[in-house]
Amino acid sequence: MANAITKHIPNTVTCFNLFSGCIASVMAFEAKYELAMLFIVIGAVFDFFDGMLARLLKAPSPIGKELDSLADDITFGIAPAIMLFSFMKEPALVYPESIPAFLQEFIPYTAFLLAVFSGLRLAKFNVDERQTSSFIGLPTPANALFWSSLIVGSRAFLFDYVNVVFIFIFILFFCWILISEIPMFSLKFKNLSWKDNKITYLFLLGCLPLLVFLKVGGIAAVIVWYIFLSIITVKKK
Repeated sequence: MANAITKHIPNTVTCFNLFSGCIASVMAFEAKYELAMLFIVIGAVFDFFDGMLARLLKAPSPIGKELDSLADDITFGIAPAIMLFSFMKEPALVYPESIPAFLQEFIPYTAFLLAVFSGLRLAKFNVDERQTSSFIGLPTPANALFWSSLIVGSRAFLFDYVNVVFIFIFILFFCWILISEIPMFSLKFKNLSWKDNKITYLFLLGCLPLLVFLKVGGIAAVIVWYIFLSIITVKKK
């Protein structure tokens, strides 16, 4: 009886992730960006624990793997895409005069490319046996944290200094890097030595000033730092 109950615990936690993603999506449609980000972060916590519990309880299952991908695309694909869609509909966002009015109405919908490519990234992850200890392409939670923290922490900056063309270029960049073949280093420590964890230590040291000075917006900068450091590491190899 205990085993029958235990095997459902990881999937239950995954469902909490999915539930959080649904709430984040509603908050995003209502332009309640802080709440949307909060529920994305809550979903990320559930996403971390469902896999850990599955390993600890020795209760992995094929349905759990599929459910996890579905939940992740809602929480880390659709929810941040809706946040960006709502943000790109804000009247204060600058559109160049050279862009016709009908295109200005269409451009916010390009935010949903992030949801599409997040789904592709998750499907690729499920069949890629190379990603057991590190990642190839940007993980979807990192993508979600970038966009949600950028909108919550740097909204005034975006309104004042960034026009929609640059945002569209960033959308294309993140769509590409989600499914790219660029290896992304793992944040797991092999031990505490500098030699074996040099990249991870450098990453963490770089994160501190970004988070201290930029606060919530610093999370987006941390994701950019993670991508940059991963690319530099690959080149050095």
